[in-house]
Amino acid sequence: MSRTDRIRRLATLIRKEVYQIVRDPSSILITLVLPVVLLFLFGYAVSLDTTRTHIGLVIEDMTPVTQDLAASFQASAYFDVTYGRDRRQFEEDLVLGRVRGIVIIPATFAADFAADRNPSLQVIVDGSEPNNANFVQNYTQGTVANWAALRRSESTAKAPPITVEQRFWFNPELTSRFFLVPGSIAIVMTLVGTLLTSLVIAREWERGTMEAVMATPVTATELLIGKIVPYFLLGLAAMTLCVLLAVFVFDVPFRGSVFALYALCATFLIPALGQGLLISAATKNQFLASQLALMSAFLPAFLLSGFLFEIDSMPTAIQWITMIVPSRYLIPSLQTVFLAGDIWPMFGQAIAVMLLMGAILFVLAARNIRKRIV
Repeated sequence: MSRTDRIRRLATLIRKEVYQIVRDPSSILITLVLPVVLLFLFGYAVSLDTTRTHIGLVIEDMTPVTQDLAASFQASAYFDVTYGRDRRQFEEDLVLGRVRGIVIIPATFAADFAADRNPSLQVIVDGSEPNNANFVQNYTQGTVANWAALRRSESTAKAPPITVEQRFWFNPELTSRFFLVPGSIAIVMTLVGTLLTSLVIAREWERGTMEAVMATPVTATELLIGKIVPYFLLGLAAMTLCVLLAVFVFDVPFRGSVFALYALCATFLIPALGQGLLISAATKNQFLASQLALMSAFLPAFLLSGFLFEIDSMPTAIQWITMIVPSRYLIPSLQTVFLAGDIWPMFGQAIAVMLLMGAILFVLAARNIRKRIV
């Protein structure tokens, strides 16, 4: 058979798959609607920024010093303060979650501060939420330290104490949306790439059309290419929609190049599509294929990629498992291309690993597609 005939046959397979996508509402839903829902969820509903935490501030002895310290808590951008004179006023609120902590300024605070006896405060927090508890503890210490340094610099002729000025590169305000939204693009591409392709061959088996395909001269390689090309383009289209929303709706800065962005995302789609095809070829059942795709692709991308949880804080065994999760290499690269710019040594390593994973998965998928009915 001539090369022209093979190209025409491949084009026919691609056109057939495009018609199938257009006629299937679930494909359009996953490609166009689900990315928008996920981006708005991670952009607005999910936030790791802890601000305006409600605390109860107990002032046991009302003096100018304690009133001044209380004013510092009130002026903080991180606390929403309710005043009281006894800790028992807030105990029920702490149990019910109406306040996240109780800060107690003891009756001896003013005298200890005047005598330079290292005055202390008591902080009671809800340990069932460690993140909020650490936040209340740390920012209470910071508020008191800043207040004490200011008071001492105003009341003596001595030079003010040395302070450490922090600077945060790339995300000065530490806005969680700026790294959650780029990370969610990888989650969207995982769904589009793996979930949709996990159904394509299984759907052919369930509908009985695979027997007709097997009766033609189509090779396993041609069948794979005919299946993946439309979904590869769908994945890039979903990524483009997500990037436009990220930049123009969520105001996420984009400091890298469009070329680097598409190079990373196109490379990531190779293992994502390969994994979906392998699942589809091995199961021959759409329901089972979709469940395997969610368990083997979506959940690892969500939990083991560094999207929400730091990989370095995971147990060593889990850290080794994350090395076979393709989104582990895409998410930090996307966050870098959005917030920092093009860092090609980092991108090159990620691209090489994802290409290797994709090659392995496609070889396994091709071996599972037999030119016969099993």
